[in-house]
Amino acid sequence: MKIDWAALGSVFGVSLVVTVALVGLFTLGVMALSHRERATAQGGSATLALTGAYACFAACTAAVAYGISLIVA
Repeated sequence: MKIDWAALGSVFGVSLVVTVALVGLFTLGVMALSHRERATAQGGSATLALTGAYACFAACTAAVAYGISLIVA
């Protein structure tokens, strides 16, 4: 049995980058929700923060669904 170390390293690198990107995107969504709560408490409008949070969470959901579809297919 011969292990293709280059392919294994490539898979590891891509999975590491995607994991860090998903965590960063989810963190941005949580930060946007926090900003929304601060803006609401101060009496301001928080529409942009809420839209940004929804966009971040939707992108996370789409990336996870795409990953699952790659595994299933």
